[in-house]
Amino acid sequence: MNAAGGFVPPMIIFPRKNSSEQLKKGASPGTLFAFHPSGWIETELFTKWFDHFLKRTNPTKDSPVLLILDGHHSHTRNTDVVIKARENFVTILCLPPHTSHKMQPLDKTVMGALKTFYSEEIRVFMRAHNRAVTHFDMGELFGRAYTKIQTAERSIKGFSTTGIYPFRRDVFSDEDFLAEQQRHHVPHSVTADFPENNEPALCHSPNILPKDIAPIPQLKKNRLGRKKTWSCKGSNLNSE
Repeated sequence: MNAAGGFVPPMIIFPRKNSSEQLKKGASPGTLFAFHPSGWIETELFTKWFDHFLKRTNPTKDSPVLLILDGHHSHTRNTDVVIKARENFVTILCLPPHTSHKMQPLDKTVMGALKTFYSEEIRVFMRAHNRAVTHFDMGELFGRAYTKIQTAERSIKGFSTTGIYPFRRDVFSDEDFLAEQQRHHVPHSVTADFPENNEPALCHSPNILPKDIAPIPQLKKNRLGRKKTWSCKGSNLNSE
């Protein structure tokens, strides 16, 4: 999506090798379909998506495009995409690590609503058909959910909330940064004991039994005439 309220048709990746026209039934117009055993985005698939993006946005020298990504390795370590971006007037900007929940427009206004609408479509489908959802149903169900969130209001709000457009340098307060630092801060009191001067550690096993620290007292039976005395070895307590 963009700051003007527009959306690029989505890309759906199915966790399988072979394509089928039945998988595309009912999907949103212009949806790009891809297939990979893992079902996750890979470098080659992202290159395919970038071609799809170029076709839909049509950047030119007089109208260049800024593409904001989340820094996934398929984005940042993709030489083909970098070259194509330079040749097609696209500037790629990756968000800093661990900031997408604050700075990514999709995360702020779209993804949560999309999950909710998609879950509702699945619930309605299962109640109506009395069966589980298969890959052949996903295109249509996701298409319905995507249509509901594909509004200019959500897109524009996503960019304004994150301070990307209109640009707001002070969109985050000092408290936001302080909370993030505290979340990742490791207390100084939590330390690890390492042997000094290259001396071997006393124990290499992480499993330490109580008896390794203090021997378990053993009962020793003593006979003194008619009186039975039980003494606790290793202890000063006697029971008679």
